[in-house]
Amino acid sequence: MNYESRLKQIQEYHEALLTLKNEPEELGNGIFERYKHPILTSEHTPLEWRYDFNKKDNPFLMQRIMMNAVLNAGAIKVNGRYLLVCRVEGADRKSFFAVAESPNGIDNFRFWSEPITMPEAEIPATNVYDMRLTQHEDGWIYGVFCAERHDDSQPSDLSAATATAGIARTKDLKTWERLPDLVSKSQQRNVVLHPEFVDGMYAFYTRPQDGFIDTGSGGGIGWALVKDITHAKVEEEIIINPRHYHTIMEVKNGEGPAPIKTPQGWLHLAHGVRGTASGLRYVLYMYMTALDDPTRVIAQPGGYFLAPQGNEYIGDVMNVCFSNGWIKDDDGRVLIYYASSDTRLHVAVSSIDRLVDYCMNTPADGLTTGASVETIKRLINKNKQWRD
Repeated sequence: MNYESRLKQIQEYHEALLTLKNEPEELGNGIFERYKHPILTSEHTPLEWRYDFNKKDNPFLMQRIMMNAVLNAGAIKVNGRYLLVCRVEGADRKSFFAVAESPNGIDNFRFWSEPITMPEAEIPATNVYDMRLTQHEDGWIYGVFCAERHDDSQPSDLSAATATAGIARTKDLKTWERLPDLVSKSQQRNVVLHPEFVDGMYAFYTRPQDGFIDTGSGGGIGWALVKDITHAKVEEEIIINPRHYHTIMEVKNGEGPAPIKTPQGWLHLAHGVRGTASGLRYVLYMYMTALDDPTRVIAQPGGYFLAPQGNEYIGDVMNVCFSNGWIKDDDGRVLIYYASSDTRLHVAVSSIDRLVDYCMNTPADGLTTGASVETIKRLINKNKQWRD
């Protein structure tokens, strides 16, 4: 195949991928609708990021820079535009942030022409990823993300790392102001900014960890108030959503995107992790907290909300669903963006009414087999009475 014919084939394939219409899967569980096709993959990234189109310099039209994955996107709707700040991972294992835009939030996503240039912190990070976006009442859009560095206290261990919460803010997702990383006694990999002031302060959902991977003494999703976000420091931290033995969050749990405010309370989407014979399993779950006290849990359905299904099990890191972005539309529609197996990005669609109903009326985890059986039997008896 000559240069011109290969170029034409590459361009036609890419355009067909970008314009592929997405359709909901049939039936579903009534809580949300999955969509058939991933919305973003490594092949959705712009051709200009991957190919040198100078025929003299690249006569075989090779990919000069290869992309490995698109995953874990923060999400926001601005001026009617559905925008995702995606984690894009290159073949070199470095992640970076890039904005993809869609006219409807479901398909036809296209990346902006260039990745985000994120200013460096005082100590540059080796890798940054998993940005949570919060439209805060102070007028800024904040991005809170993981900033990873080598743990220089273990110079001979090239896998030893440290994690802090990087903080940046913007008005347009193009120009970013980098603030100092969150200061905390423990490592922090899943930090989310609450969208409103609480007692005149900024509020963060945290996940304290003793190490880069292991939570250790970290008991679950935490909460901390910060007076000055330009020099954010965790002085006091409480656990508001703890881990439990033999549940979907036995090993660790963490807040997903910033919570959504509803008349009934704050809707939260989070991830839970448990150990299996084949490694860690990541699933998504939901809970609600009180409007007058975002630290008080008022509802938490038992079990997972969304777990890997079908081809979602397969990828770079198997058996993983992860979300750090969702969008509430004016009509109550909720677009939930989740990644599967650290490889590709999907969308599921629900509504505020359905999600509140799911949280408020789904039984909680009774934490034992006996309690689970009794919960099922109560539903069986209720259905018998309905039929009678």
